[in-house]
Amino acid sequence: MGVPGPVPGSPGMPDAPVLDREEVDRALARLGAEYEAIETSLLALQDHAGRRLLEGADLSGTTKERWAATERSITVLWSLFDAYTATLEAAREVRARRRWPSPEDLAELTELLRDDGVTVPGAADGGTGRESGPAGRGERYSLEELVDRMNGLYARSLDVIVAADAVWSALPARIDLLSAELQRTRSLAHSVGVRPGEHPAGDDLERITDELARLRAQVIADPLAFWVSSSTGSSAPGGGRPDTGRYDRAARALEDIRREVAAVLDVRQDAEHRLMQLRDVLSRADRTLTEARQARGEVLAKIAASEVPAVSGPPTALHEQLAAAAEYRRRSLWHRLSPLLDSLEERAEDELHRARESLTAVTAPLAVRAELRGRLDAYRAKLARHGLAADPLLVERYDIARRMLWSAPCDLRAAEHAVWRYQQAAAEALVPQQVEGKGES
Repeated sequence: MGVPGPVPGSPGMPDAPVLDREEVDRALARLGAEYEAIETSLLALQDHAGRRLLEGADLSGTTKERWAATERSITVLWSLFDAYTATLEAAREVRARRRWPSPEDLAELTELLRDDGVTVPGAADGGTGRESGPAGRGERYSLEELVDRMNGLYARSLDVIVAADAVWSALPARIDLLSAELQRTRSLAHSVGVRPGEHPAGDDLERITDELARLRAQVIADPLAFWVSSSTGSSAPGGGRPDTGRYDRAARALEDIRREVAAVLDVRQDAEHRLMQLRDVLSRADRTLTEARQARGEVLAKIAASEVPAVSGPPTALHEQLAAAAEYRRRSLWHRLSPLLDSLEERAEDELHRARESLTAVTAPLAVRAELRGRLDAYRAKLARHGLAADPLLVERYDIARRMLWSAPCDLRAAEHAVWRYQQAAAEALVPQQVEGKGES
């Protein structure tokens, strides 16, 4: 709805002359065009989809209060438009009396078109005082003032209607789509055992369901409570956006649950494979511990004066939990199986690593004895290549070291010392051979 420009002789311009014929014709043409624009805007407001929804809705809260005030404003708006129309028609009738209006006609037209020639009967003020509409008693106004007031009423009324319509257009449909997705997720969650009271995600699904139901009811009853006005200070009707904060939080929470349910589904698909792998890991750990216990008995029998660490028993608790996991799979309790498998896989690998370390620690003395035996034979072979194997001292020291290494129980410290003595004697015997070889060369 446009606002007419200042008309010569309007209030604020004292002693303005009477309009002449050309000024009257221009004013009537301008006011006629403005009348068409105002009427079109009012009819569009009357037929606005948001207005029809507001009229038929069971409103509450902020929207109920503002719509009641808006309805009063629209009533006043039409009353002002009727006064505007009547004044314009009266001016047209005066102008149509004769081709060349008389001075009396021009004076009357000047009063109607420029001065306070519009009489507005007593009407409601739209709940906003004189700024929104005329006072309760009949008063006279200029057409310019009348248009200003109609513009203000129209903008405020359209702002309420557009904001409510924008919220209703944006949120309920999105809430319905999210609710449908929630129902699909809930059905899938129930199929894998994610139910209220049995799994936290099941409780969250119920909470989101209740939240969406409440949110939809509140949006339908009080859409303006979910409207955020534009921060730019724009005065255009409908300047702002729907507040989707609660909807967005529910959507994010549902997405988290969907990921959790998907993870449970993955567990259902590869549960048997993971259980077989767990059984294999624990079986290898058991065999390794059995081998370590057997090796410990051998070490204690063959190695003297050596501290051999104890070997723990089989991981009974892990086997019990593995049996529980198999039972969860049999009963399709996937939501319980998922975290149990994750924990078991980590602990089973740790158990296998511990069993291997135990075997290594237990068999360390046997490894030391094997290394000493290998070193003794390697030096003997070296001496034989130089023709020194029959040396009485070397033979004596070799026999001593060999008896210690091949006797049971073996004293590793004494055997290591005997091998060292044999090495020293071999090195001394090899020195002349090396010097002689260099001289010949």
